Amino acid sequence: MPRFRAILDTMPPYKAGKAVVSADGRSYKLSSNESPYGPLPSVVEAIAKAASEIHRYPDPAATGLTDALAERYGVPPEHVALGAGSVTVAQQLFETVSEPGAEVIYAWRSFEAYPLLADLAGATSVRVPLLGETHHLDAMAEAITPQTRMIFVCNPNNPTGTVVHAAELAAFLDRVPENVLVVLDEAYREYVRDADVTDGLTVYRDRPNVAVLRTFSKAYGLAGLRVGYLIADEPVAAAVRKTIVPFAVNHLAQAAAVASLAAEAELLERVDTVVKERTRVREALIAQGWTVPITEANFVWLRLGERTTAFAEACAADGVAVRPFAGEGARISIGSPEANDTFLAAAAAFRAA
Repeated sequence: MPRFRAILDTMPPYKAGKAVVSADGRSYKLSSNESPYGPLPSVVEAIAKAASEIHRYPDPAATGLTDALAERYGVPPEHVALGAGSVTVAQQLFETVSEPGAEVIYAWRSFEAYPLLADLAGATSVRVPLLGETHHLDAMAEAITPQTRMIFVCNPNNPTGTVVHAAELAAFLDRVPENVLVVLDEAYREYVRDADVTDGLTVYRDRPNVAVLRTFSKAYGLAGLRVGYLIADEPVAAAVRKTIVPFAVNHLAQAAAVASLAAEAELLERVDTVVKERTRVREALIAQGWTVPITEANFVWLRLGERTTAFAEACAADGVAVRPFAGEGARISIGSPEANDTFLAAAAAFRAA
C-alpha cells in the first residue's frame, strides 16, 4: 500500500454546508453563507461571452482582474494576488510561511479551514479561545513567540459574526513584531455597517506586515466560480503569487469578477437588502428569547451548547439547513425573506418545545 503523510490520519475532512428537504418538499440552504441572489444580468452576459473562449487556457496572471482590483482600491497591481476563492489564497499564505516549527496564531472558534490548512502546510496551530464570542486580541498578542510566522484575524469572525474595532486592532498590531504577518480575513467586509470597524485596506498601507484577504463568493454572489484575492505590500503579494497553482482562477471566474466590479453599485444594493433582513432576523430571534450576538456578517450565531445537534435536526425537519458546530452553536445564513421566515418559525417551535 502506498505510504501517506501521517498528518492525514488525524485530519477530519472539511464539512461544507448541506441542503436538506422537508417531508413536504421545502428546502432552504442557510448553511453556507451564500448570497440569496444570483449574478446580475450584466455578469451573466459576461460569463456567457467568456464561455465561447473556454477552449483556451485562462490568463495565468489574471491581468484584467488584477488591474480592475488595483483600480477599484487605488493600489498598485503588484500588491494584488489572486486564488480560487479566499480559502485557496489562505492556503497559499500558509504555504508561504510554513516550515517545521513555524507557528500560526488564530482565534478559536473561527473559520474552520484554518486548522486544516495549517496541518497540511506543516505549521503548528496556536488557537486562542474567543473572549465571549469575539477575538481576544490581548491573549493573541501574548501568544506570540519567536516561532510565530503569521496571525489570522477574521473580521467579521466566522461563525460568530462579531467584529474587532479600530482602536483595539491598532493596539494589537502595535504589539506584533514586524516580521510576523497579520492577515485580516475580511470575507464579509461588504456587510459591515459598524463605522468603528476599520477597513483593512486603510491599515495595510501603513503596515507592511498586514495583508487583507477578500472574496467574490459572498456579497458578489460568485461562490460557484471561486475567486478570492489578497492585497498586501509587494513582497507579501509576490510571495503568495509564487504558490498559486497555474491557471487556478478560471476564465469564466475572471470575466465574472471584472463584470461584478463594474456593476458594484447595483450589487451593493442587494447587500443592503441582506443587511436589513439580518437586522429583522436577529431582532425576531431576540424577541423569541434567544441570545444573539451583534453580527456584521451575512449570518447570525446562536450559542446552543449540547442543544446544537437537536436544533439543527429540528430545522432540517422543516427544510432549513443550518451550520451546526456540535457542542457549541449554530450559524444561520441570511437568505430570502421566505427562507428566513421558515427558519424563524422553526427556531420558535424549538424554543417552545
